[in-house]
Parts: sequence; structure tokens; C-alpha cells
Amino acid sequence: MKKLIVLMLTIILSISVVASASNNEVLKVATEAGFMPFEYVGEEAGELLGFDMDLIRAIGEVLGLQVKIDNISWDGLIPALLNNNYDAVIAGVTITAEREESVNFSNPYFESVLTIVTKGNVTNIASLDDLKGKVAAVQISTTGAFTATDLFDEGKVKNVLHFDTVADAMQAVIIGVADVVVVDLPVAEAYLQANPAAPLQAVGAVSANEYYGIAINKNNSQLLEQVNSALDELHKNGTYAEIYNKWFGAEALDAK
Repeated sequence: MKKLIVLMLTIILSISVVASASNNEVLKVATEAGFMPFEYVGEEAGELLGFDMDLIRAIGEVLGLQVKIDNISWDGLIPALLNNNYDAVIAGVTITAEREESVNFSNPYFESVLTIVTKGNVTNIASLDDLKGKVAAVQISTTGAFTATDLFDEGKVKNVLHFDTVADAMQAVIIGVADVVVVDLPVAEAYLQANPAAPLQAVGAVSANEYYGIAINKNNSQLLEQVNSALDELHKNGTYAEIYNKWFGAEALDAK
């Protein structure tokens, strides 16, 4: 009887160890795939594509982990991370002091800047100072939204309309509900390239540079170290440059 109990306990322990090892071999990642060219849903197979998607998969290869990515709502990313539903979030998330109060960020992996998108026939908007009396459309909880909200609080814009996706914000300008979109420049450029018939234009950089990081739960310092080490390796072995060139071109990397 004792031998049977010992055997059963051994089997249960073995199963637990295997299950634990299996869980440890998967990097569970959340994104919001409405931020082309960083993350978006491919039209043909519905797969998750983009600069961020290639980067996090490359990080998984360096760490020997299978990367499982879920596409969820933008405003649910950080709560899901804090609830331990995911190990990491990568979604063009700008590193800010406010966000750093809740989560840790990897070393910056991308440098960006804000722009203003207007109707193609608009010629009197070239900077944030030109938005007096304008209605700004933004994607909720982005740095574009934070900037536009600050301008509203200062009385420098008439109103701020918050949308779930960049595409919805762009559409608001197209149909005349809003005057401008405040958004990251690479995202605006990708949208305009993918939608050449859209009667829109980007006015160029209008803010100081900002930096994207991979968000990780503050309780997982080991993963933070591993991700930073993997990023270093990807820079050293040329993989980062290959991914960057694929999505933005060698000229953009050389100009940084």
C-alpha cells in the first residue's frame, strides 16, 4: 500500500514538473494590433504582423521561449499585465513616468515622435500651437491622447475625442467630426501609405522624441533582465537592424 502511495505521489510530482516546465517555455504577450506598422492583423491569414511582432518573436528565439501573442483592447493591456494574465506587453507603448509607477519597462527599443494629421487641403496647421479652437481625435490612453488632453486643459484645443483605434481617429477627421489626429509619426506614415486615397496629410514632427519599451510586471525582475539581455544580443548580432530595415528601411536606421 505504501509503495502504491509513493508511486502515485511520484507520478503526480512528475506531471507537475512537466506542466511547470511547459508553462515556463511560453512567453505570454499582449498587444493591441491597431498600430501599424508596429502591430496589425494581416489581411490574408489574420496573423499578427509588424515591427513589434517580429521583435518580440526574435526575443523569444534568443531566450528559447515559444511566444504566444494575444490581441486585446489597448486600455486592457496594463490591467491584464498587472493581473498576471501575460508576461509582457509590446504595443508601441511609450515609456512615461506615470506608466513606470505601475510597470517596469525594458530598455528603449524604438525612438518615435508625435505628429498632427489633418485634411489634405489644410495649410494653417504645422505645430501644436496651431490647434487653438480645433477638435483633436486620438487613440485612447496614448501619448497623443495625453498631449491633446493637456492642450485641452490649457484651453489650447476646443475638444478631444477618444477612439479605440488609430483608424477610427483618422476616420473622424475624414468625415469632419474632428479637425486633426495627434498620433505617433511612424503610425501616421504607415496609415497614409496603406490608405493612399485618404484625403489626409501628416505635418511632420511636432514634439520631443519619445521611446517605446516592453512592459513587464514589477514582480518579474528576472524576465526584465532576460528581455534586456535579449535586446542587447539582437543589436549585436544584427537581427534588430534586419527587423528595422524590413519595416522602416535602412535609410531610417542610418538617420537615427
